[in-house]
Amino acid sequence: MSELAIRTRDLGRAFGELWAVRGLDLEVRRGEIFGLVGPDGAGKTTTMRMLTGILAASEGEAEVAGFSIRGGEEDIKLRISYMSQRFGLYGDLSVEENLRFYADLYEVPRREREPLEERLLGFSNLTPFRKRLARNLSGGMKQKLGLACALIHKPEILFLDEPTNGVDPVSRRDFWRILYAMLKEGVTIFVSTAYLDEAERCSRVGLMHSGRLIQCDTPQQLKLGMAGQLLELEIERPRAAREALAAEFGGQRVSLFGGALHVHADDDADAEVALRILAQAGFAVHSKKLITPSLEDVFIRYVGEDEAHG
Repeated sequence: MSELAIRTRDLGRAFGELWAVRGLDLEVRRGEIFGLVGPDGAGKTTTMRMLTGILAASEGEAEVAGFSIRGGEEDIKLRISYMSQRFGLYGDLSVEENLRFYADLYEVPRREREPLEERLLGFSNLTPFRKRLARNLSGGMKQKLGLACALIHKPEILFLDEPTNGVDPVSRRDFWRILYAMLKEGVTIFVSTAYLDEAERCSRVGLMHSGRLIQCDTPQQLKLGMAGQLLELEIERPRAAREALAAEFGGQRVSLFGGALHVHADDDADAEVALRILAQAGFAVHSKKLITPSLEDVFIRYVGEDEAHG
């Protein structure tokens, strides 16, 4: 068995004249959580839909669980689960009835169903709510039920498209606890997320922008690999200060974090240039310090550079 769960080469999808994804080269190892991060329209959902056999690729190749997406779609579907942004729960069925429906759909052997159902209900803290109609669940509970349904046939690879979007922080934490439990059992997890704190939890992260993969590595290496230095400034009128500095220093090198300004400088001399620009524009800097970049800093920097280079 290959150590790769997913491999793509020059994968792309066009809608008319618009390329939603192009030139995607990607490898996901078995037994890892791989996170795909990018703004709306970056191509994350299109990528997932190609890999799960829902959408035909316009160019390139991909293998999922050892099978080509060109001709091996049925083999792939037997080995994966895909939880889309609008996963198909049935509101007029109870929690356990939804689980049983998906067990039927995936043809789970009868003798395996009850222990699987009990285990997934326990994992997701839904046992006390097993008789509740799905439409009466909270948003977070619906997402956990959707995940339980996606896992009922013990897939090799789990695809999750922004699964915690709009979910409360406690439910997000529970959701990730379930994912780590499945990871220990050898399930490969491919997840797209808009939350960079969630991307930090992934084994590796791919940054997508305008349909292309612009960086791919572990969260730690992405942060360590960012060139130059990051300066955090406590400054008056930070929003106006950002606009003034961006105009001369480069928009992709300046960002707001709460009430602070983050400035990407090449070196000490470059940092002094930024401080001089702010002083000349009349902005008083109350404090400054060098900080370790967060994944959000890295993402903003690389996306900004990608936009600047067109």
